[in-house]
Amino acid sequence: MTREWDDTPADFGRIAAQKAKQVIFQSIQDFVRDQSYKDYAGREGDIVTGIIQQSDNRYTLLDLGKVEALLPKAEQVPHEHYEHGGRLKAYIVEVRKTAKGPQIVVSRTHPGLLKCLFALEVPEINSGIVEIKAIAREPGYRTKMSVWSNDPNVDPAGACIGARGARVLMVSNELLGEKIDIVYYREDPVDYVREAMAPAKPKEVILDEETGTATVVVNDFSLSSAIGKEGQNARLAARLTGWRIDIKSESMIADEAAGISSGADVEWAEGEWVEDETGEMVWKPADGGESVSAGDWQTGGPDSEDEPAKAAEAESSKSEDTAESQAPEVASETT
Repeated sequence: MTREWDDTPADFGRIAAQKAKQVIFQSIQDFVRDQSYKDYAGREGDIVTGIIQQSDNRYTLLDLGKVEALLPKAEQVPHEHYEHGGRLKAYIVEVRKTAKGPQIVVSRTHPGLLKCLFALEVPEINSGIVEIKAIAREPGYRTKMSVWSNDPNVDPAGACIGARGARVLMVSNELLGEKIDIVYYREDPVDYVREAMAPAKPKEVILDEETGTATVVVNDFSLSSAIGKEGQNARLAARLTGWRIDIKSESMIADEAAGISSGADVEWAEGEWVEDETGEMVWKPADGGESVSAGDWQTGGPDSEDEPAKAAEAESSKSEDTAESQAPEVASETT
């Protein structure tokens, strides 16, 4: 610009000046909104860090700097509490263009959040050496993740766990203590199901491709750990592998082979197998009763050896009672 001058029309009054001011401000706001939308358009699947601004029963707002992100109730972890002013990482699931500017919807429950967090902590994932094949997650409680290495010299699970568990601990802390199980991905479905059942160690895996069912056989002591709390371990393993998993103990397989049916009329004991102070596996009833050792469990209890004697004694007592009841009738007939 070489010079400037006042070119205000003679009939340019106060109302016209306000109108011109509004038009200019509106144009600037539209430009800023379009620019903000362009910054986040196509970023679905990325992770962002925001400051918690507002939280209520419907949603939580995160300040990302120039824009705000919306964290709906459905995308929140049930037991998480979001305090005002706290920093929070979230996963972008959708970017909408509205009249008031871009609306960014984020999530704390999406499995992609876990994948992005590991990408931040594990350089081998960023470089493509280690791949995350599948993730099965129950937000806030537990996650199973299968990993694969494109380099035979790199242990994929060890790379994700880190020295003394430092890497997986950082991810777990960001998810407020969510438990993370890292298992090896296997191309063989039998081996993959076997790995997914960790921490349980199946003795045998039988696949039925027609029904898509994998029958997992474990020993009696590992049955509770294979199923998990409220079936959590079995659910996550099924979602991770894509197979419907049916868990059976060795005794259940033996009963089926012998033709013994475990119908609905059978009463099952409630409890779990635990390791006592001496390192022996014992059955601990859920009602807090006396623990039963593995040997007593197999023989039917510590008093099982006395059962034949007790049965004989009961039969003898029954015979004596019958003889006494018949004696008066015989005497009356003789008289």
